[in-house]
Amino acid sequence: MRVDRDQMPRKKRNRQCHSGAGKSAKERLQKFWKVFKKEDDVLVCINADPDSLACAFAIKRLLRYRVKSIVIAHPNEIRRLNNVAMVERLKIPLERLGNVRTGEFSRKIVVDSQPTHLPVFENIDFDVIIDHHPVSRQYDLSHVDIRSHYGACATMMVEYLRAAKMKPSVALATALFYAIKVDTHDFAKHSMVADGKSFRYLFNIANRNLVKKFELADLRRSELKYFTQALNELKYSKGRFYSHIGNVRSPDILVNIADFLNHVDKIDWVLVSGIYRGKLVVIFRCDGYRKSAGKLAARIFGEIGSAGGHKEAARAEVLLENLSLGDREFTTNTLKRLATRHMK
Repeated sequence: MRVDRDQMPRKKRNRQCHSGAGKSAKERLQKFWKVFKKEDDVLVCINADPDSLACAFAIKRLLRYRVKSIVIAHPNEIRRLNNVAMVERLKIPLERLGNVRTGEFSRKIVVDSQPTHLPVFENIDFDVIIDHHPVSRQYDLSHVDIRSHYGACATMMVEYLRAAKMKPSVALATALFYAIKVDTHDFAKHSMVADGKSFRYLFNIANRNLVKKFELADLRRSELKYFTQALNELKYSKGRFYSHIGNVRSPDILVNIADFLNHVDKIDWVLVSGIYRGKLVVIFRCDGYRKSAGKLAARIFGEIGSAGGHKEAARAEVLLENLSLGDREFTTNTLKRLATRHMK
């Protein structure tokens, strides 16, 4: 006798769920589609950046005509100019997560992230995870597809679209194309043959002139002062750069500065930190060769905040009250001391 999945106890349902490892693109697609019904209202949660934005845009295409409604929501403020330009020019429909009632959605997806990556995600009962970051724990959900060996989550979504025989629109192809460029650092970072195949597939569909505009929209003139602060605070030790900038108007400037410092010759590690809305934000960069930025971030800050990422790039966010600083200020020397304890 056929039992409807909504009438099946959740624990029993969960035991039937497993990741998409070893499956073909078509099998993953079918497993993904089986999660949804025509009357479903679907919430797609992202921590907005080019990869997650493109993936959510692709999911909206995959589920069009298959569900009642789809809302893409993000908890973070989109301030980085590249990302603002991408959203505005491609007209990606977005809502702030704080403005939606998650309980009103019958199905929930997190893409290019995992529930443990952000505290705001931990209280959401997700049905689907699609991601390419390292697995933070085992998940028993209706559909889990985590492939940490992929350079971009957008690559995975291209495979879903191609398995569905859905040619992406120019806007969607442009978003996916740009996402793969960003997350693989133009294939200078870790990537797979699959990333190259998806990139090549999108090459003649995407609007590459728009992609150039996204890439060039990088800095506000008002943000140049942070580079001065970063260089004034810069400390060097054993092939490592450390700089704490203090209060910043957006954590994205920390990413720009870390990437800039990472271009310096004979530098193995870059750690740049700043304070944003009561949180310490730390950006990690390294060459990924016998090193892991994600593991280092987790070792230093994992027990007191959210921390993790890839071998070459990672991020940590910690409430200042969790740092137990007392009356002392967080400084570049504080950052250096914390990191040195956990570096081999």
